[in-house]
Amino acid sequence: MRAIRVATLTGPDDVEFAEVDRPTPGQGEVLIEVAYAGVTFPELLQTRGMYQVKHDLPFVLGSEAAGIVAETGPGSRFSVGDRVAAIPGKGSFAEFMVASDEQTVPVPDEISLAHAAGMPMNVLTADFALRLRAQAKAGQSILVHGAAGGLGSAAVQMALAIGLEVIGVVSTEAKAQTVRELGATHVVMAEGFKDATKEICPNGVDYVFDPVGGDRFTDSTRVLAPYGRLLVLGFTAGEIPSVKVNRLLLKNISVDGVAWGAATRERPGYIAEQWDAIAEYVAAGKLNPAIHGTYPLSDAATAIGELDSRSVQGKVLLEINGE
Repeated sequence: MRAIRVATLTGPDDVEFAEVDRPTPGQGEVLIEVAYAGVTFPELLQTRGMYQVKHDLPFVLGSEAAGIVAETGPGSRFSVGDRVAAIPGKGSFAEFMVASDEQTVPVPDEISLAHAAGMPMNVLTADFALRLRAQAKAGQSILVHGAAGGLGSAAVQMALAIGLEVIGVVSTEAKAQTVRELGATHVVMAEGFKDATKEICPNGVDYVFDPVGGDRFTDSTRVLAPYGRLLVLGFTAGEIPSVKVNRLLLKNISVDGVAWGAATRERPGYIAEQWDAIAEYVAAGKLNPAIHGTYPLSDAATAIGELDSRSVQGKVLLEINGE
């Protein structure tokens, strides 16, 4: 089968479009004919050996995808022909991939496989951040950094589905339009976001959702209301910031790490629990990702490069077998 393989850790331009062996499902696993694969920031990091999860070289790239179950292993709860999405961690940039039942969720008929491929990692991470870590409630407020990106846009949609007032932070007017179309209550520019946010919420926001890090971090603590929480999801800006803990003390605020992947590894069945919990939102189309661009499998290097350019507005997909 055709697949995208990482053989050297020299960046996205050097990934290989190669013929590899088709995998076989084992106990409690499924073989999925991949319709679409989602392109995520971890793939960019993995091409450079910079992601926290390391794979032996060479390996087939790709963390998430959606498609049709082509074969089931012994004891699988799925059936051939089921429409599914999966988060195998690697191997989704291929015509076929294997995923365990614990990494696989059913896709309702109302949702296209293209949209389903762009959901799992971002939507479930946003759910973990807001519903599980923050325990956010309707009527509260949240500021979302990188609101036009894949993870940020998922957070905007999840927050709106819960009933939060959402302030999206973006870097360009084009991205602002994308976030407005998602339904964000307010949109502000990254340059000067602190003052703009205080004009909207003079007493501060209840939560800050931050996958960006870098030099925004300190001002993020300044826009929190007393007892507010800054949710740290990553550092796409490249710099890992530090915090002066006296600032936390004076305002009774907290900084919370959000490591969804680690949580799923510690709790078998947790992905299915999350998917069931948000099934109403998924079926209603409240969490459909905005599609920035769709590329053929052979153009995976270009697709990953889109994330490197910081130009993405929504989700980047690879179309493999289509729907």
